[in-house]
Amino acid sequence: MRTLTRFVKEMLRYDERGASMVEYGLLLMLIAVVVAPALVVFGPQVAALYTAVIGAF
Repeated sequence: MRTLTRFVKEMLRYDERGASMVEYGLLLMLIAVVVAPALVVFGPQVAALYTAVIGAF
């Protein structure tokens, strides 16, 4: 019983390693929220630019 209590205490102890993973996840989500609309807005313009460059050859 004593080892079970110690195990539970160790598992519930605050661990800073997990916080950095959450922060990375939030940053990734923020980047996705910014990049996705930018691709929708600028996608056709970029495709036209690539088409023009390829057509020049």
